[in-house]
Amino acid sequence: MRILMFSITPLFPDHDMGGGQKHLRSIALHLAEQGHHITLLSTRRDDSRIPFRWHPNAEVLPILRFRQPFPGPYDTGAHNLAGVIQDVAEHLERADVFYMHDGEFLFPFVYQRKPTVIGLRDNVYPETMQGMFHFSADRLIVISEYSRRFVLQTAGRFYAGLPNRLRVIRNSLDWQRFQPTPPRRIGALIPNVNPDEHAIILHPHRPEESKGIWESIEVADRLVHRHGVANLRLLTPRWLFADRDSGAQDFYARVTARLEERGLTDHVVFHPWIPVDLLPEYFSLGQVTLSLGHFVETFGNAVYESLGCGTPSIVARVSTHRELLPEELIDKVDYGDHDSAAQIAADILRTGRRTSAETMATLHDQFSLETQMSAYTQAITGAKPAQPLSFRAVPIGEATRFALPVWCYRSPTRGVYHDFRADYRRDSALEPLLDAHPAGFTFGQAAQVGADRAQVEEWYREGYLYPVAV
Repeated sequence: MRILMFSITPLFPDHDMGGGQKHLRSIALHLAEQGHHITLLSTRRDDSRIPFRWHPNAEVLPILRFRQPFPGPYDTGAHNLAGVIQDVAEHLERADVFYMHDGEFLFPFVYQRKPTVIGLRDNVYPETMQGMFHFSADRLIVISEYSRRFVLQTAGRFYAGLPNRLRVIRNSLDWQRFQPTPPRRIGALIPNVNPDEHAIILHPHRPEESKGIWESIEVADRLVHRHGVANLRLLTPRWLFADRDSGAQDFYARVTARLEERGLTDHVVFHPWIPVDLLPEYFSLGQVTLSLGHFVETFGNAVYESLGCGTPSIVARVSTHRELLPEELIDKVDYGDHDSAAQIAADILRTGRRTSAETMATLHDQFSLETQMSAYTQAITGAKPAQPLSFRAVPIGEATRFALPVWCYRSPTRGVYHDFRADYRRDSALEPLLDAHPAGFTFGQAAQVGADRAQVEEWYREGYLYPVAV
């Protein structure tokens, strides 16, 4: 079968810009190994403009003229967008099926007559969100239960047929690779860190504030200055080609200033971006991995890669981390609870605790790479042309029931946490209503406890409620 794939994110021969690209590489290689012929169209940039192959059957063509660097890929001239449409359309003529990675090709009229599968990879970036609302394909793949509910509670409100085309294929990892690995070659990349001399904590994330760098610094500050971890080394990668990205340069300048302010300059190590083949050594090098930001993850690969390599992860109860593993199998804290995160990290450093056997068994059982690849193969090779979904908007009225959406979480001590606001709300009217009506309440039921229609509409428009389908 001839399969055309689309990636708005640049692709490279030997490294990946993020977790989404790692999974695209795995999917493409798996299908290529089965004898399918894969063509991947990706965004061109100065350091990725020459075609290359991941496999004899998988060719990458970096020809699409979206704006670089990220964000704002569609912030480019109409002539570039016309060129993108032309390139995709011409390659589709020679393809049997189209797989769009991350839903960011926003021109459904180009592929509507071709069997198409869309993999939705995030819950945040505007191009992906537009792609979700523009959905017009045979299958929409999401990678967690959180994302399935997120889609149904947003775009699903307007397309009655969407649930029948929606499928969860959870991200999985190659546990033959992500396992405890002696850190041999990684020392050449990070030469000033010695596991025999240093307490090593990892912040393995790209330079976005929502990924938790400020929270990791708060934890490092407490470990050094309250818990007495004088030999702490917090490792974090420098973004690929940061020297050409003014946004990344500004980010690192602000981080450096914060470190100087907190007296942590000697305790934080910026190192080169880690190649794919060294990631198991990198995660095995650490004693704790932090993922304490408020980015609304669809999965969060680094957390689970680290666990697979034996290194415990501490995560904030944000988005999908609330549901992927139960509380007894991974260390969780409420977002912003730096004291608890630092205490957990200090305990792990003191005791040398590694990933538990129970956690490792659950990862291997529930996040099997073989299961994931089989599911993608079935979805892509079995795709059929589909008719566009019919739009409908159900009016909000007296019979409408409102419930807490998946992007909100009730902390026992802090109130209602909102993933997209990254804050908590204490509300003496809302919380009793949620307790009394977990499946949703009407305007009338709210009025019985003194919350008028305007108050309910304010909760709804701020995203603390969503209208339940009837």
